[in-house]
Amino acid sequence: MTPEPAPIPTPADPEAWNAYLAEGNATQPRKRVAADVLLRDVEGRVLLVNPTYKPGWDLPGGMAEANEPPEEAVVRELREELGLEVVVRGLLVVDWVAPHGPWDDQIAFVFDGGVVDGVDRLTPHDGELSEARFVGVAEAGGLVRGRMRRRLAEAVRAVREGRAVYLHDGSVCP
Repeated sequence: MTPEPAPIPTPADPEAWNAYLAEGNATQPRKRVAADVLLRDVEGRVLLVNPTYKPGWDLPGGMAEANEPPEEAVVRELREELGLEVVVRGLLVVDWVAPHGPWDDQIAFVFDGGVVDGVDRLTPHDGELSEARFVGVAEAGGLVRGRMRRRLAEAVRAVREGRAVYLHDGSVCP
């Protein structure tokens, strides 16, 4: 005979309820979260960075830390890596990235960093980046790879059209 499952506690017993929720939380899957920013200069060029830890150029940003909101992660990453203070002006892209190689799936956000003026040369502040520069959108498309190329194109379109887009691996969902 199968034993009866333990009764589910109710919110009326806060200690038991929190223990029950914590047990459920501990068994839930976790997602990696990336947060990038589309930052433009007054000439309409976009900021790209050249990471030292992987091939190809990328949008500036990085991985969110545990329990860190994505929009705060991108502000922190730009401050740490480039000494640049950005203001997030809205969401442009959410991209679900399928498992690939040794990596589980992830959620990648691209936020609008708006237009900056007076930033001619950016110098990386840590060993994660070898270079950062503003480039034309067409040139940017040739520097970034695969899904990032598609994500960048969709972010530029989202700015132009004034609405965010949801992607799967850099491709627009039907």
